[in-house]
Amino acid sequence: MDSRYDFKLSEEKIYKLWEEADAFNPDSVLKLRQNDADNPDSVLKLRQADAFNPDSKIELQKDKNNQPNKGTAVATGNKFSIVLPPPNANDPLHVGHAMYVVEDVMIRYHRMLGDDTLWIPGTDHAGIETQFVFEKKLKKEGKSRFNFDRKSLYQMIWQYVQENSEVAVDQLKKLGFSLDWSRFKFTLDEDIVAEVLETFQSLYRDGLIYRDFKLVNYCTKCGTSYSELEVDHVERIDPLYTIQYGPLQVSTVRPETIFGDVAIAVNPNDPRYKEYVGKHLEVEFPWGKKTMIVIADEYVDPKFGTGAVKVTPYHDANDFQMWETHKNEIIEQPIPVIDTSGKIINSPDKYNNLGVVNAREAVLKDYKSYKTAEGKSLLISVNEKYTHSVGTCYRCGRLIEPLPLPQFFIKVADDKINLVQNALNALDTNETKIFGAGREKILRHWLNNLKDWNISRQITWGISIPVWYKTDGNEENIIVNFLDKENQYQTGLLSDWLKTYSLEEIKQNIQSISANISVPYSVSVNEPTDGNYIQESDTFDTWFSSSQWPIVTLKTNNKSDFERFYPLSVMETGYDILPFWVMRMMMLGIYMTNKSPFENVYLHGLIRDEKGKKMSKSKGNVINPIEVKSEFGADALRMALIIRSTPGQDKSVGKPDFKAMRNLTNKTWNAARFIIMMTEEPHDKTVTENSPLDQEFDQKLNDIIVEVTQHFSNLKVGLAAEVVYNEFWHWFCDICIEKSKDGDVSLKKLSYGLITFLKLLHPFMPFVTETIWQELLEKKVVKNKLLIVSDWPTPVS
Repeated sequence: MDSRYDFKLSEEKIYKLWEEADAFNPDSVLKLRQNDADNPDSVLKLRQADAFNPDSKIELQKDKNNQPNKGTAVATGNKFSIVLPPPNANDPLHVGHAMYVVEDVMIRYHRMLGDDTLWIPGTDHAGIETQFVFEKKLKKEGKSRFNFDRKSLYQMIWQYVQENSEVAVDQLKKLGFSLDWSRFKFTLDEDIVAEVLETFQSLYRDGLIYRDFKLVNYCTKCGTSYSELEVDHVERIDPLYTIQYGPLQVSTVRPETIFGDVAIAVNPNDPRYKEYVGKHLEVEFPWGKKTMIVIADEYVDPKFGTGAVKVTPYHDANDFQMWETHKNEIIEQPIPVIDTSGKIINSPDKYNNLGVVNAREAVLKDYKSYKTAEGKSLLISVNEKYTHSVGTCYRCGRLIEPLPLPQFFIKVADDKINLVQNALNALDTNETKIFGAGREKILRHWLNNLKDWNISRQITWGISIPVWYKTDGNEENIIVNFLDKENQYQTGLLSDWLKTYSLEEIKQNIQSISANISVPYSVSVNEPTDGNYIQESDTFDTWFSSSQWPIVTLKTNNKSDFERFYPLSVMETGYDILPFWVMRMMMLGIYMTNKSPFENVYLHGLIRDEKGKKMSKSKGNVINPIEVKSEFGADALRMALIIRSTPGQDKSVGKPDFKAMRNLTNKTWNAARFIIMMTEEPHDKTVTENSPLDQEFDQKLNDIIVEVTQHFSNLKVGLAAEVVYNEFWHWFCDICIEKSKDGDVSLKKLSYGLITFLKLLHPFMPFVTETIWQELLEKKVVKNKLLIVSDWPTPVS
């Protein structure tokens, strides 16, 4: 053996060795083990007679003459399956993705146990995020998405993603992840899309899909709506303005939405305003006057400001709820005064087309300068330090704008099919267990408070919603945005544009449409033939398609995969996307299959820097896993991330941790090198076998095997790593190897101990252990050709 372990020379070579042997494919692994039938180290210890033994872990398929076919074998024992949470197809991996090591450790352990083991890889189209990045690229070129029709823009983004798609795959391989690449899937593969569309149609047939005109969370930067789960709520300090509203004074942080006010609201138990409830008051503004009713609603907090608030239904969720409750009292119909680009509309001309911030400044300027006929100001006071919670976009951080839009929703708690209750039942019966301190309680909280799920997104990059609006007789209720014959962006009523263009010409160059809630529609993958139709331009929320990931990946791979590997044994992911993804996978998975999609959910914590601080580019403390791998080796990165990790809890790592685990790879190499040298050139005191401490050695090693195996069985992989590390370094190397020099531990036991520890270490540090294994194979110390498919150690009798 070389005097030192060089990971830069071995890692790529070892991964290629595994790939060439097809060692990640559960079908090939069975064959690899069968070919090792004569090897006493083989995991299955198969003999020809075992082919007909009902207790055997595998059985041989028979050929056309009803004879055992040595070339194929199928598992009849335990199965173990995981589906990789798909990373963004066109982005490099970050340190969170490096936590896939938790999954790889589990997979390698179960593969060595002899379980029928599958780990499916895939990548995500990441709708909003990818389109956002692509639009930034267009902007640098002096272009925007409005320069292209919908189909062309989609193809451009597709090409962009394909050009960068190998980045994530290549990096997953560099970190040693033993994914079955023959089963790789992309969230926009045709067969995946077909499954997602069928799920939507099934939900629609079952009455769980509806379209409604509701206030939704809209990001004017990303240009799309979001569900409540995708809104980050943060505290911030803003001015609180008190404004004269007739005889009353109202408090607001948003004077720019004043043009959409339809009422004044007070608490019914507030004695200050009882005489005004139900009355219509004349309210004076710098630009004119109008009459508004005073309503009483429990929502209003008497301690907030003056205890009276303006009601702007189309730009505040609570105001919208109050309007729906009191719409019979409020004569005035609400209007939107902010559009999807964040500009003021339906207001006095001087404010129209101003952005929200500029409009606020303009309104306040007018309020400050305006005096009533009595010479009084309408702006009563300003509290500059009002602390409140605001919604921000979880993608870009911009303030969320509540806007009224027609959207498609999923009923999450229908009387007939209750998606929420089904998920809660799976938790109650332990059909799905959550590993992560306190996380099940959080999941239950979200389920118990979940609102209907808005699945419409106003972007191009994604799976188009299979909905078609009937244009015949509805031309005046459909707004179209398209490119004209001069390739210029146009918008307006379909009825107006049909005077100049045919419907087919408009559809060919369409960018987006907006159909009134009254327009009839059909749900179908293909365009209906009973008249003229135009397709919905919104795409599905990415979480809608990814929430079906465990099912669609298995159904669109090998024909038997779904029956063979569903439900998944483990869903492993970060606790931060528990409500976004895990909860929704349970809801749709049970709906689609009547089974929870996974038996266990393992939630790893966030990775923080060595001082425990959250990583961010601005702090300069972000860990790039590929850079760490290049400096210290993939095994060092893997072990540093997983050792002493606990589900649901954050973990701090830094250079000292990577150095320590690089030292472990070197220690492993040096221990193997020493034992091989002792085997080839024994010292005077070397004892080949039957040394005084051999029996004690066996018992201790048995205890280690049992403890590590127990930790794996309980999904305590961080503890398993810690035990292996401590026992290898401090017992096997520091004590046993040293005692062997005096003949107290025999060379036979030392060799057996090395082979055992290579197997115990392999799930955590696959590269250095497989490299050593290949050295042992060459010297005929072991017989299995690959450590990755050798048997997990069992206690010796």
